[in-house]
Order: sequence, then C-alpha cells, then structure tokens
Amino acid sequence: MTQTRSARPWYRRMTGRRRDEPHRTSTPLELFFDLCFVVAVAQAADNLHHALSEGHIGLAAGHYFMVFFAIWWAWMNFTWFASAYDTDDDVYRITTLVEIAGALILASGVPRAFTEGDFATITFGYVVMRLATIVHWSRAAAGDPAHRPAALRYAGGVFVVQLGWLLRLMLPDSWQIAAFLVLVIAELLVPALAERPGMTPWHPRHIVERYGLFTLIVLGEVVLVTSVAIQTGIDAGEHQLWSLAAAGTVIVFALWWLYFDRPVEMPDQLRQALFWGYGHYLIFASVAAVGAGLAVEVDHESDNPHISQLTAGYAVAMPVAVYVMTLWALHVRRRQHRWLTATFLATAALVLLTPLGPAPAHFVAVLLFCLVVVTVLVRRLSTAPESTAPDAAAGPAGVHG
Repeated sequence: MTQTRSARPWYRRMTGRRRDEPHRTSTPLELFFDLCFVVAVAQAADNLHHALSEGHIGLAAGHYFMVFFAIWWAWMNFTWFASAYDTDDDVYRITTLVEIAGALILASGVPRAFTEGDFATITFGYVVMRLATIVHWSRAAAGDPAHRPAALRYAGGVFVVQLGWLLRLMLPDSWQIAAFLVLVIAELLVPALAERPGMTPWHPRHIVERYGLFTLIVLGEVVLVTSVAIQTGIDAGEHQLWSLAAAGTVIVFALWWLYFDRPVEMPDQLRQALFWGYGHYLIFASVAAVGAGLAVEVDHESDNPHISQLTAGYAVAMPVAVYVMTLWALHVRRRQHRWLTATFLATAALVLLTPLGPAPAHFVAVLLFCLVVVTVLVRRLSTAPESTAPDAAAGPAGVHG
C-alpha cells in the first residue's frame, strides 16, 4: 500500500529499489528537480546566443560545453541515484533540495563565465550539488549492504574529484583547460569504476523516462527562446522573420519526432548503458544550442553587423548535425537498418552544407522534415507484416491500422 505524505516516516533505510519494479515513474520531486535545472540550461543557451551574436565563436563554444557539462553531469548523477534509491523520506528530500540550490548557484555564475571566463561561482554551485550527492551515497552504503562497495566507491570518488575542482580555482589561467579536461575524465570514470563490484539497482525503464522528460524540457526551452527572439524582431518591424519562425517550428517538431519515434530501449550491460547515458550529453547540449542558434539567425535577419550569414547558418546547422549523429549512435544504430542509417548520416552531412547556401535554417528544416518522413516510412514498413496480418483468434477485428 502506498503511504501518504503524513504517514511516511521522516527517515528510512536506503535498501535499494527493484530493477524490475512495475509502474516505476518519475516522482514530483524528480520533476521539480528537472524544472529547476532548466534555469541553468536557459542561462547557458542565452549566454551562448549573445556570445555568438557578438562574434566570439570559439570562446562561446568552449565556455558553453564547459558550463553544460556541469549542468548535465549533476543532473545525470542524481537521476541514476534516484532511480536506485529514492526513499522519498524527509532527509532525502532535504538533500535533494540542497542539490537544487547548488544548481541555482551554478546558474547565477553562467553570465560571468561567458563574459569574464570566471568559473568560480559555477564551481561553488557544482560542488554544493556534488557534496549533497555524497550524502546520498553515504546513506546508500549504510542501508544497502549488498551494494555497499559500489556506494562507497561513489562517495569516495565524488569527494576526491570535488577537491580537484576547488584546487583548480587556484591554478594559473594557462592550466585551466588542461585541469578541466583531467577532472572531466575523473568524473566520468567514477561511475564506471564504482559500478564494477555489482551494478546498483537502477531501473532501466525509469532511466529512459527520465531522459525523455529532460529532452522534452530542453526542447521546451528552445521553443521559448526562439519565440521570444522572433517576437522581439517582429516588434522592431522585421516582418520577414515569419518564414524563419516557420522553419524554426519545423526544426523543433522534427527534433522531438526523431527522438520519440519509437519506444527507447536501454542496454542492460554496464558499458553500453554508460555509453547511452553519457551520449545524451550531446543530445541535451545540442538541443539547447539549437535554440541559441535560431536566436542568432533572428539577429542576423535583423541586420546585426557582428553576424555573417555563414556564422548564423552554422549556429543552427552544427548543433542539428550533432543531434542527428548522436541520435543515430544511441538509438538508430541498434536497429541495424541500412537505409535508415544511410539516411541519418546523409542528413547530418547535408545539414553541415546548408550554411554555404541561402536561407540555411529553411533548408535544415526541409532536410529534417524529409528525415522524419523516411523514419516514419521505415517504421511502417518494418511493422507492416505484424500490423496487417489477421489475428487468428480475433478474426477480422484483429487487423490493426
């Protein structure tokens, strides 16, 4: 029987949840966690837009990927932990709210990171989030003897890496990038090493749902950024932006369709599961960057002197191409369908060529529309024998459309 909020004890042992638990869905706390993290995503995308519009392309891309790593990694670690050990007691809730507070601190430091290269506030917010994660894993180690080695490796690994992030702030500027890359590798290695004694009881279908929901939230951020940018241009008398608005709408719709075209299946093996989970960094980052790119296109159409057509075109084409390639690697490749693979790869290549011609965003929209059409046709053809074959038990009524 499900306990009510008033009947739930303030503290529970973290014994781990079952990997085959039926009806495992996202909790209100997880959804609230996602919504708060979107503040940081919005800050990253908005500052990427402004940096690109001012012509700081290389610096903008570097800062964006560094900031987005902090956002994505903290979100991902909480997501996998909650899938395995969500007790929903008061201690768990308070610890999670501390993580959310860290995300808000991180978000407040994003503008300074882009404009001044100062990552101190982002680092402090990130460390707050990760220290709360150590509390989670320490509780899991105490309450789940079967997975105690994994939980202790998580807690110890996270603690050591956080010391590294704080020490990085004291290094000279010439060492900052190298130190960042080393610490990123260290962060990525913690789950890979921690899970080896025996995988923690994360729920595959729950993880798939959580990733899908965050994809939806980031897509919603793209819609918001694009609509605000176009509204600003139209209010300034730039009525030619209506066609760009249509192209942007088709792009966002296509990104959604391609991700959710079929039910997503997550691999059970640790190596493949980590590849799938880590690969979504490019999914989330590229989707948010599409919104920034469309805003840059609006600036270009509004005669911003700092933006060339080539820059504006690649601001949209590059993240779209990354999205298509990553989606192929994570979802489509496993279907082993030659024509679908060829179409995805060809679409990514053609998208990268669109900035060399006129109206690149419009051509990107056309290419994505064609990719959606091919994806739908392949799906229908691959399921046609099952869907058109009569059901012997059901008779004529067993035919499905």
